[in-house]
Amino acid sequence: MQIPLASVLLGALSCLATAADASSSSSRHDAQPQTTLTLWIPSSQQLPAAHVLPASTHATLTALGASYRAPLSTAASFVFRNVTPGSYLADVHCRDYAFAPLRVDVVALEAESGGKEGKKGERVVVKAWETYRGNDWGNKGQEATRSGGEDGGFAVRVLGYKEYFTERGAFSVFGILKNPMILMGLVSMVLFIGLPKLVENMDPEMRAEFEEQQKKSPMASIMGGGQQSGASPMGNFDVAAYMAGSGKKDEGEPASSNNGGGKKNGKR
Repeated sequence: MQIPLASVLLGALSCLATAADASSSSSRHDAQPQTTLTLWIPSSQQLPAAHVLPASTHATLTALGASYRAPLSTAASFVFRNVTPGSYLADVHCRDYAFAPLRVDVVALEAESGGKEGKKGERVVVKAWETYRGNDWGNKGQEATRSGGEDGGFAVRVLGYKEYFTERGAFSVFGILKNPMILMGLVSMVLFIGLPKLVENMDPEMRAEFEEQQKKSPMASIMGGGQQSGASPMGNFDVAAYMAGSGKKDEGEPASSNNGGGKKNGKR
């Protein structure tokens, strides 16, 4: 069975096109300057030593169309190699501890005297800022400093130990006493019980002065403690009679209709 010459030519042309695309993409990738980025975990109160971290701990650099992954080394660091220019989000993934994410910007600049030159006379500048989930990407926080100069790494801050379970709250007497309503009730009870005893133990002159001030206070008339000559005139106001449309009559005063009837009877 002979293979048609046209199909052979089409297969050869497709292979050549695929090889050309691969070579062009690799050449474009090689043309971009690359750098090495290092993240390290410092010792802190939350994490005294990095050797307590599980072996599955790793870090990632993610951007639109690019992703890097680095495992945890024995030096408590993560090393990303061949990182191309771009803006990345650095995350440390750990089972037991939470870490603050970083925004990392890798920028390619023209080579300067004394700078670290990359390919085609370019140098790469790496900067990092501490960020958090939900933050606007353009809103940069505090810039992270590199340890050990320009070739050093960025420190990743430990947020704390991850709690997967919530402890059940226990009964506490002090928790009840912290309630504002309970505190108000206790203070009122102390005033009602302790104030009379305090008044009894007062000096007679001071006690008389205190009682006089209590009689003059406006709260005495409101609470019904002083039905005196200086009481409020609204105390004898009859609301029901006012709503019915009739005024209050003094006791022993004859009615106006009876007076009129008596005059008429006298004339007769």
